[in-house]
Amino acid sequence: MNPILRVEHVSKQFGAHKALDDVSLEIPRGCVYGLLGPNGAGKTTLIRIINRITAPDSGAVWFDGHPLAPEDVVRIGYLPEERGLYKDMKVGEQAIYFARLKGLSRREAVSRLRWWFKRLNIEGWWNKRVSELSKGMAQKVQFVVTVLHQPELLIFDEPFSGFDPVNANLLKGEMLALRDQGSTIIFSTHNMASVEEVCDHITLINRSRNILTGRLEDIRREHGSNVYEVRFVGDSEQLQQRLSDVAATINLTAGEGDTTLRFRLHSDVALRGVVNLINESVDIRSLSEVIPSMNEIFINKVSEG
Repeated sequence: MNPILRVEHVSKQFGAHKALDDVSLEIPRGCVYGLLGPNGAGKTTLIRIINRITAPDSGAVWFDGHPLAPEDVVRIGYLPEERGLYKDMKVGEQAIYFARLKGLSRREAVSRLRWWFKRLNIEGWWNKRVSELSKGMAQKVQFVVTVLHQPELLIFDEPFSGFDPVNANLLKGEMLALRDQGSTIIFSTHNMASVEEVCDHITLINRSRNILTGRLEDIRREHGSNVYEVRFVGDSEQLQQRLSDVAATINLTAGEGDTTLRFRLHSDVALRGVVNLINESVDIRSLSEVIPSMNEIFINKVSEG
């Protein structure tokens, strides 16, 4: 299946600052795609190019198999990090206004808004002024406005900023539901825990370049460092002595009734032989590979850069 969005060798410069340097990526349909990177890496510039807010100096962006065109913008929903509601307008009135800009009739807009307001438990906000809302409450309204016209591509830039954990989980659930209904979501964030919870694919941009792209689980496994964890019952000193020629101990933790040893295999050692060695020394309760978190991978890759 063709990707819904393809970015080909895009570069963008602002004066002496190169915001994007030959960036390419493909976003599959029906996924949550994490766009990651430290501050100033170029993520927001790329998002603005996808939304046709600015144009690349070179390269191309393809949407649904054709060069991105002005008429494609209505098929994209964008929730920017810098929120933009009119503070003196009433919530319902403003939401209808934005819905009409996206091509919905007033009747259809009101119907869909009522459904979303009920779903997110914000029915009572309809006649409140935006200035009366907290940051998190205003963010819920903007989320609704972003998804209301059922765009094929949704772009959320730090969508959980200002949310308490309960409402952040609520929004994550809504994002996954939209994905399951066929929407494609670009999710730009610094929160690596959220990336692991919702993303299927990621791209990591650092210093204006794409330095890592792929399926989330594939990337985590590829960046594994040959670390394993065994939970066992038996003599821990004897086990560490038996493993000393094939692995390095990272830490040892005594629990209630058992002990956990984390170790790193030497690069030329096969796991099967080590399992036999452990089994001869202690009673194994569990053995698993320790896969690095996205936070660890993010820090390591950015530090390398």
